[in-house]
Amino acid sequence: MCNDYRLMVDAAAIAKDFADLKIRIRFSEGIPNLEPREDIKITDTASIIRRIDGANGEADLVQRRWSWPGPNKRPVYNFRSEGREFSSNRCLIIADGFYEFTDPKDPKKKRKDKWLFTKADEPIFCIAGIWRETDVGEAFTMLTMEPGPDIAPYHDRQIVILERSAWADWLNPEISAKALILPLAAGTLRVEQVG
Repeated sequence: MCNDYRLMVDAAAIAKDFADLKIRIRFSEGIPNLEPREDIKITDTASIIRRIDGANGEADLVQRRWSWPGPNKRPVYNFRSEGREFSSNRCLIIADGFYEFTDPKDPKKKRKDKWLFTKADEPIFCIAGIWRETDVGEAFTMLTMEPGPDIAPYHDRQIVILERSAWADWLNPEISAKALILPLAAGTLRVEQVG
């Protein structure tokens, strides 16, 4: 399951992408200095976009921790979406790539093969997430689902990647989550081996 993702674009590029969708991004905590990051890992702080109550057409970009401690103290970084509506605290997790790992093809290789998935023809994409207040502060997790055709050869689950047309809808808790959590069409994701 996704435990490593990438974001190589800055806050201005993110705001422009959302403006093209008629969503104005606010930076209530200031514009973060987003350094290009090849690897965002569990417990790292990263950018999410969440709803501003009472402000239609606007959303807030904040930096929060990826994962919260579960009952067994292990980090909750992925969360199954099946059968749930998520009627509050939805967020968009901004990425331009994510990684999956498989057993190495070369039996002499000690590390797993690392695969980078990116969205064809789009500079960034959004992963459906939820956030909550926890004993480590506000934190977010990625929602997961059955794998679509591009990911099935690499893993038996996948993160929920939303179509651009669904980004604003995901931030609206009145719209059914089940209607938005859908597999992407075959060929939507590019994959390349990077390790």
